[in-house]
Amino acid sequence: MKDIHKLLQNNREWADRIEKEDPEFFHQLAKQQHPEYLWIGCSDSRVPANQIIGMAPGEVFVHRNVANVVVHTDLNCLSVIQYAVDQLKVKHILIVGHYGCGGVHATLHNTRVGLADNWLRHVGDVAQKHASIMDAIDDPELKHARLCELNVIEQVVNACRSTIVQDAWARGQKLMVHGWVYSLKDGRVREMGIDVGAPEDLQPAYERALAHVPRRGKRD
Repeated sequence: MKDIHKLLQNNREWADRIEKEDPEFFHQLAKQQHPEYLWIGCSDSRVPANQIIGMAPGEVFVHRNVANVVVHTDLNCLSVIQYAVDQLKVKHILIVGHYGCGGVHATLHNTRVGLADNWLRHVGDVAQKHASIMDAIDDPELKHARLCELNVIEQVVNACRSTIVQDAWARGQKLMVHGWVYSLKDGRVREMGIDVGAPEDLQPAYERALAHVPRRGKRD
């Protein structure tokens, strides 16, 4: 209980500090949110969405799950996308993985972690789909990094193929879907070269992104 009380104390101190710095902050925050970004990222505690892109509370709508997976049977993720696109009218969906992802590591090494093994099967499917790329890499760290990147690229495709995004594009709503990977080592985001704003853009963007996945060495 001592740890919980510490969190509550931290909250009070944070709220008091923010109130002192900006007396209107919470008043404005309590109003209807109008974020332009939906962040779909990993649940990893080291990857805080707002801080990474320098956004304040209320500026980013966030969904997180193990290994930042977007699949058509996950009603939780799809509900978040639907609300963000249809109600909040976000302009950008950011699919953000991160190097050093534990879920990707478990998949890569066939490590059993429990119930999440079934969820991580989606990442395993990505590895199998791109076996020609993965099998050509000997260095374990680089292989891990490549799977993190390939996973993001495939999740962007899944998001773009969802009925929610397809319907938004069909009615002329401006909406871009982007693929990024964040590095824990330097705090910087790497673009995967897949940025999609219309159905006809998806396949060319996908092919370009795969063509630029490094077969050896690290991505700049």
